[in-house]
Amino acid sequence: MPTARTSKSSSDRAWRLVLSALSPPGVGSRLSIVIFHRVLATPDLLFPDDPDVRRFDEICAWLAAWYRVLPLDEAVERLAQNSLPQRALAITFDDGYADNHDLAMPILQSHGLCATFFIATGFLNGGRMWNDTVIEAVRKTSQSSLDLTGLRLPGFERIELPTTPQRRAAIHRLLDAVKYLPHAERLRMSECIAERAHVTPRSDLMMTADQVRGLASAGMQIGAHTVSHPIMAALDDAAAERELAQSKCELESLLGRPVKLFAYPNGKPGRDYRQRDVALVQRLGFKAAVSTAPGAACRANDRLFELPRFTPWDQSRWRFALRLARNLRTASAVAE
Repeated sequence: MPTARTSKSSSDRAWRLVLSALSPPGVGSRLSIVIFHRVLATPDLLFPDDPDVRRFDEICAWLAAWYRVLPLDEAVERLAQNSLPQRALAITFDDGYADNHDLAMPILQSHGLCATFFIATGFLNGGRMWNDTVIEAVRKTSQSSLDLTGLRLPGFERIELPTTPQRRAAIHRLLDAVKYLPHAERLRMSECIAERAHVTPRSDLMMTADQVRGLASAGMQIGAHTVSHPIMAALDDAAAERELAQSKCELESLLGRPVKLFAYPNGKPGRDYRQRDVALVQRLGFKAAVSTAPGAACRANDRLFELPRFTPWDQSRWRFALRLARNLRTASAVAE
């Protein structure tokens, strides 16, 4: 009678065959790039799709069983040379959260995997991203409703917060409303929301410089993600170049080595960054850049400075694998 281990092994072989057909070696190769932001110590009811350590360990086991996981710089080079192995995949993390070092890295190492961590340098050593200010305000407020009258956020005069689902919905609505405000106004608005909530948000969510060095020393890759995580499409030319050049310079000074990979903040082509920014990335000496457009990269597209990435969020093994396969089909459709 088949055991659970035998059944899992057979399932892994089947998925490898499917993924190999969709992502063959050489000229017809496809590169899947997956995105994460945080790995949590325990599940978060406000963000149930964010993996905790148990979930991330499970995901890493699946990826190790089904894919040839490569460092992103090697994967990009081999993509350009038509020499990718079948079922090629790279793992990335955005922003620079401290749990990337403390929780994600040991799990990656236990599975023999490498990841690339894109760091927004302005938040190192005690900084806080505007979205975390909003999240922590709604999470920690003792109030059952939040009065935002006078903040000039239409539709947000008062937000009811008695239940976890209502708090979750409020966070997503507020983030969507504030995200595309001008940069200074976005920061001001997030701080105003925290003040109305009577909350002092945490200042220990992001990595320290020593933790970034620790990732690099452990064999992980470090990429740039601007200084302040702006919507680059909204910046003038000088500000856009400053964000790119300064983040690259700061990381290279921190690590004592070149930084050749870049991730566009938010990353939606045309909405979050422009072709001007793509040209800037190339001119400043980066070798590749990643977006958040879905799909897998293929040589036929030859867009090494707008590589697609996606996040498979499904909880079951079967659905997770199916989403990975569908993402590869997106690349196939583009290439054809």
